[in-house]
Amino acid sequence: MQKINNYKIILKYLFVPGLILTVAGLVPIFLTQTQTILYLTLVIVGSVFLFIWLVYLLVTGRSFWQKRSTQIGTNAFISTLSLLTILALINFIAVRYSPRIDLTENQLYTLSLQTQEIIKNLDKPTKVYVFDKEINPRDEDLLENYQRYNDNFKFELVDPDKQVALTQQFNVQSLGDVYLEYEDKKQLVQTLISFNQREPLSEIELTNAIATIQKDYIPKIYVLQGHGEYSLEANPEGSLSEASKSLESKGYEIKTLNIVENGGIPDDANVIIIASPKRELFDQEVTALQEYSKQGGNLLLLLDPNIDPGLDPILKDWGIKLDNRIVIDGSGAGNIVGLGPTTPFITNYGNHPITEEFTNSISFYPLSRPVDTIEVENVQGTSLLVTSEQMWAESNLDSEEVTFDPQEDISGPFDLGVALTRTIPSETVENQVKEDNKAEAEKTDNNQESSAKNNDDIDNTNKNETEKNNDSPPKETDKVTDSNKDETENNNNVNKDKIESRLVVIGNSTFATNNLFNQQLNGDVFLNSVQWLSNQDEQTLSIRPKQAKDRRLNLSPFQATIVPILSLAVFPLLGLIAAGITWWRRR
Repeated sequence: MQKINNYKIILKYLFVPGLILTVAGLVPIFLTQTQTILYLTLVIVGSVFLFIWLVYLLVTGRSFWQKRSTQIGTNAFISTLSLLTILALINFIAVRYSPRIDLTENQLYTLSLQTQEIIKNLDKPTKVYVFDKEINPRDEDLLENYQRYNDNFKFELVDPDKQVALTQQFNVQSLGDVYLEYEDKKQLVQTLISFNQREPLSEIELTNAIATIQKDYIPKIYVLQGHGEYSLEANPEGSLSEASKSLESKGYEIKTLNIVENGGIPDDANVIIIASPKRELFDQEVTALQEYSKQGGNLLLLLDPNIDPGLDPILKDWGIKLDNRIVIDGSGAGNIVGLGPTTPFITNYGNHPITEEFTNSISFYPLSRPVDTIEVENVQGTSLLVTSEQMWAESNLDSEEVTFDPQEDISGPFDLGVALTRTIPSETVENQVKEDNKAEAEKTDNNQESSAKNNDDIDNTNKNETEKNNDSPPKETDKVTDSNKDETENNNNVNKDKIESRLVVIGNSTFATNNLFNQQLNGDVFLNSVQWLSNQDEQTLSIRPKQAKDRRLNLSPFQATIVPILSLAVFPLLGLIAAGITWWRRR
């Protein structure tokens, strides 16, 4: 009899383990979208327990349902089941459609606008391979963040010891290497910085790698040298090495250019950067740059005040007027960060692809000059960097107190940087091609005349044989001429398509040097200018991905000792005492 009662008790409360097992199996199935043997077993066993319990209830008769305890239990069961169902739905929705609120200072866990645009525009499968034993949770979160924007982006953790063939295919050298695959291209994204030391995957490096691997060609950027310009060699301050590395990481090829040594400007130059030459260029160099610009070339001019590089012919063609006065910032913004009034802080930017995402962010330009424009036919200019009304261009810096003189100084606002485009008539390009063809034809005629003169000196007995032999070179020459003609026609078609040249002029160069390049938006102004000049503006130009700022709190030994004592002992004890006093007063 006792055993029967025990069985009844078990059957009466069999719904509890049945409900627990069923929910424990269903929740992970919905969340992970996978049906493992364990999950299915839990659901089946739980369902069987619930079925047996329901059968038991039906067998015991109607009196069971009329009991007060049954009604209370049923209500509790329904309430519990409803709560569990709501929690399961909330978790399912949170996993499937996870809203993210990033409260970090630099939006550390939110992809930058540039990254979002690049990922959204992926039209072909792109995959990241992490060759390691296990993936860093921070890296996994970053890669999942990329994956949310486009299903074409995937990532995979690869164990080099287990997937040897794939490891050899990518030629993996170190545990922790990260590779990117796009179509048949493979590119190393990140590797060990030292023995057994791995850095977290960087959004900057990954985004640049994705942008680079999609390109069908490598844009060539030339930096002018030979007149005291900033070099590309590593230097803590006076160098463009940081800017050069950033451009290379974006898929550009950076080279130095000495026009005199090179004998002219290379044909593959997409952009030429002239960064603050300290001496005047030769007239022939200026002419070469002028012709390069007229034929569709793109120039970035970073020109400091009180220096004349001799580029007036080029500036005149574009309608640019440089002023040697120094820009003064009367707002006091420079004093706050210890840079002084000769460093204007720019927060107002023009409506242009280079600066359209900058809004009210800061860039600054120590010892800069105003840049003015005048109207020129076929040239359209847009302001990039606009000063505020509290700034002026000072002509006299020798006085003890620098103040605005309306007779000699220029009041703001005015431009520190401008971007211009020039439409080149197709006839200009065609005439240039004709001149090149004419010069080539004259060269060929001179060679033929020289060859005929030499043939006249040959003995008459061999005249027939010589004439036969001389018939061959003209035929070969005709072939070369035809080949050149076809190539010229192809080049002509290309040049007809390229009928726009671009120019960016900024009245400062130090903002792009190593000590200031990574400050605020200075690097973005430089990189976006080069990207726009190289006609790579099919993607949205925006702020580069940012890395976390170092907010480390340095504590003294005393502070390091007292903080744990306060948090673990003093404050909890005070809370306990306050609770005791409250209880005693209520009593």
